[in-house]
Amino acid sequence: MVSDIIFTFKKPRDACFSKIDQASKLDSDELAEMKAVDRILQTIKTNGAVTAKQLSEALGMTTMGARQHLQGLENEGILEFHDIKAKVGRPTRHWSLTAKGHAQFSDKHGELTIQMIDAIEQVFGHDGLQKVVEERELQTFIQYKQALESSHSLEDKLDKLVQLREQEGYMAELNVTEQGFQLIENHCPICHAANRCPRLCQSELNIFQKLLGSETLITRSEHIIQGQRRCTYNIKQAS
Repeated sequence: MVSDIIFTFKKPRDACFSKIDQASKLDSDELAEMKAVDRILQTIKTNGAVTAKQLSEALGMTTMGARQHLQGLENEGILEFHDIKAKVGRPTRHWSLTAKGHAQFSDKHGELTIQMIDAIEQVFGHDGLQKVVEERELQTFIQYKQALESSHSLEDKLDKLVQLREQEGYMAELNVTEQGFQLIENHCPICHAANRCPRLCQSELNIFQKLLGSETLITRSEHIIQGQRRCTYNIKQAS
């Protein structure tokens, strides 16, 4: 997964390790290539479809270099493109993640959690699974509520909530809008589990609502498990 790749190199203790040291040096270009690919995927995951020119400007590389990376990722089935006709000149090519591309990002509760959900439902039935979801919702709410104790304004609460979600791998961000705020989650680390048990998504919406109170209105306008690239929550004070 993109966010889980960690490389550790130990310094050779004596001359007998010189070949290993040389191999590490030979791999430096390969490591730089992997780092560039990670940055490209992270940028597209966060911002959506981009052109080679936009990517080169964002990451400080040449347009040609960006295009080569994009084409390589397309060959691997990680990216796809669509051309948008311009008013003048050639169409612009926009690159976005495929399903395989989205799968490069970690899902901390992948196949094992789906097996657990299946087992719970088989043993305890539909009602038993619902109780498990409700218990998870309660425990998460308690954890978040404690973290938000020193936050008083809506914006302060949302800033803290974004920090919590970011720590959990949701790639969260907060925008100010004319109506209030927009909480964006560019990644869902429980996506596999949520596809199997959509009540987990409703549970998270319930947690947000309880945290921010009845004087706050929250609506979800984009939803990853419905095929959109991110989850978006529109938040405003109730009139």
